[in-house]
Amino acid sequence: MSAAMDFEQAGELKIGQVGIANLRVRTLDVARLAAEMRDRVARAPKLFARAAVILDFGGLAATPDPATARALVESLREAGVLPVALAYGSSDNEALAIELGLPLLAKFRAQYEPVSGSGETPVPVARAADPAPVPAAKASPPRGDAAPGMIQTAPVRSGQQVYAENRDLTVLSQVGAGSEVIADGSIHIYGPLRGRALAGAQGNEKARIFCRAFHAELVAVAGHYKVLEDIPKELHGKPVQVWLDNEELKIAALD
Repeated sequence: MSAAMDFEQAGELKIGQVGIANLRVRTLDVARLAAEMRDRVARAPKLFARAAVILDFGGLAATPDPATARALVESLREAGVLPVALAYGSSDNEALAIELGLPLLAKFRAQYEPVSGSGETPVPVARAADPAPVPAAKASPPRGDAAPGMIQTAPVRSGQQVYAENRDLTVLSQVGAGSEVIADGSIHIYGPLRGRALAGAQGNEKARIFCRAFHAELVAVAGHYKVLEDIPKELHGKPVQVWLDNEELKIAALD
């Protein structure tokens, strides 16, 4: 009996989709970065408080020195989020990750950061607050071999994530608070949206979000996002559409 139990795993490891925020550092100002993060947490604590964050130094001309990077990690923790790794980058970045005792996520990309286009990196998850644009070439258009749209018939409940890879997503029921729906194309929700909805997850700036009753914790299109606190109260509970216009996220009531 004991010999048989030796083959049982003490812990079951599964690799799944990771909903971690990617903080693309554009200006290496520790105090300013911490202040911005503190404001994000204060405005939307349910989304951002103790959120796991990947630090991405790819937007800087040079990799930070260990002392500065360590000060940033500590300041972000004090601001209310939890830096858990560095994003993939140069060999200097890899050495910095080792120095900080943090893992390096190879070729990590936030779910709502464009693959090769400009966009905002949310820090919920992401998402990808105040948007932090990621400058680059225009995002690649969706592949021509896109699969048919995905249909979710059951309600999306708290803690659940539904992802429509390389296609649109249609939800025939509600998206509950604390849940997340993601699509590389557009998202259509025929019930209340109380959780998070992220369209154009791989950089499709033409993607849109439609819902019958808007109560979303967060909405994002191609990395540009807003939280409920940033949205006019007159749109709460209304049928709305969400889209990008000149890299600005727009939300309007449906006629």
